[in-house]
Amino acid sequence: MNQSTVTSKRTPLFDTHKSLGAKLIDFGGWSMPVDYGSITEEHLAVRTAAGLFDVSHMGEIEILGPQALELVQKVTSNDAARLKDGAAQYTALTYPEGSAVDDCVVHRLEEHRYLFCVNAANTEKDFEWMSGHNDLNAEVRNVSEDYAQLALQGPRAKEIISPLVEVDLSSLRYYNFVFTRCSGVECLLARTGYSGEDGFEVYLPPSDSVRLWNTLLDQGREAGLLPAGLGARNTLRLEAGYPLYGHELDETISLLEAGLGWICKLQKESFIGKEALLRQKKEGLQRRLVGLEMKSRAIARDGYPLYVGEKRVGAVTSGSVAPFLKKNIALAYVPVEVSEVGTSLEVGIRARRETARIVPLPFYKRHK
Repeated sequence: MNQSTVTSKRTPLFDTHKSLGAKLIDFGGWSMPVDYGSITEEHLAVRTAAGLFDVSHMGEIEILGPQALELVQKVTSNDAARLKDGAAQYTALTYPEGSAVDDCVVHRLEEHRYLFCVNAANTEKDFEWMSGHNDLNAEVRNVSEDYAQLALQGPRAKEIISPLVEVDLSSLRYYNFVFTRCSGVECLLARTGYSGEDGFEVYLPPSDSVRLWNTLLDQGREAGLLPAGLGARNTLRLEAGYPLYGHELDETISLLEAGLGWICKLQKESFIGKEALLRQKKEGLQRRLVGLEMKSRAIARDGYPLYVGEKRVGAVTSGSVAPFLKKNIALAYVPVEVSEVGTSLEVGIRARRETARIVPLPFYKRHK
């Protein structure tokens, strides 16, 4: 991630972030807050209380029309036929090779109408991919400019937002959503997130985003709510073992290698990449995503090489301090023959080698 440039896009909250003292960087072509003073404090707030993220850079794409479901089924690996109105699903747009065009969340708004939340840097690519495979009676729309998005994450998120909405959130299950008002703002409120905690993602008109952001911060102040940036978002998702596109997912990595076989519904009649995934499942994987825990205080940064003896066996895809776990952790792809939990590897850090051990994923799992 590079320093923010004048060419970066800005969310409606750009000036608000500046007023809060945020450090702004360029991320996927957007000027975004990496932190408001301390990644560690923001991370720990989400684990113990709550954090509020501006994720308005994320893309939104609708598929609608009489054959909307058929198109969704064709371009994604999961089974959207299982969704009812008000339900969401983690899924992936897939290449014929079984790798990811993108990972995303699809929401069934109503029959014949689906809303995708996609990664910011992939929005145009995803839209073109969906449109290019649309030979059905369906329409694909890039509706990103219609939405801002706020993510309220943490064990006290429900307590903070409940007084502001017109629905009983105790009956809203994980990966479900409702249309409601939040502090008078019309929104789609989803019980989803990317932090490994309970929480909510609020899709709302951009013109209302500053007011709702400030309202939520005021509402949650006594509960320990802090504004949180991309730095904490990254360390939180890493502790939770969630993949990040461009690191654990890209056009060269199959969903099975990434440990995402659970979103590959190979019993579906057909979808792009199904044949490649079936073949790979039959023949067996050559490599697998694993979690690493450093045995010393060294940090395994992205791209650092991994060794077994003198043989290089892979590279770190994501690595960081884990603020809540108080450990140094990483994700990496390694050959299946050295992928068992408990296996020791060495991480090349400049001129030295540091020992790491393969541990189960996720590193962190919240208490429900």
